[in-house]
Amino acid sequence: MSSTRSLVLQTFKKLHRTRMKVFAGDQRALIAGRIKINEEFSKNKHVTNEDAIRAMIKLGEDVETELRTQVIQAREVKPGVFEARITDDTVKFENIPYDDNAVLEDGTTAKRPCCQAQDTAQNK
Repeated sequence: MSSTRSLVLQTFKKLHRTRMKVFAGDQRALIAGRIKINEEFSKNKHVTNEDAIRAMIKLGEDVETELRTQVIQAREVKPGVFEARITDDTVKFENIPYDDNAVLEDGTTAKRPCCQAQDTAQNK
């Protein structure tokens, strides 16, 4: 088996494992993910150009990373209350609370008009 074929199979399997982990418990998302992965690999099985195959492998790896680190599942546990399943792989950013009195980029502290207010003024 060629190394390229081996890489394609590794990427295929890794995408499916990630799909199973990210969408665990969500049958609809699991099925949709399986169909999409299988569709994309089937659609491109005729490709023989090594560079094109390597580009698709890279895309598959990027998609796997995106799924693993950026996608979270949330479900409503009671009206208005949601529970999110965040894994160790999920990228988390520092949450900065909104400060209405913050100093603006231009050094002023005056409130800026709302963008919708500007649109309304232009339409008059």
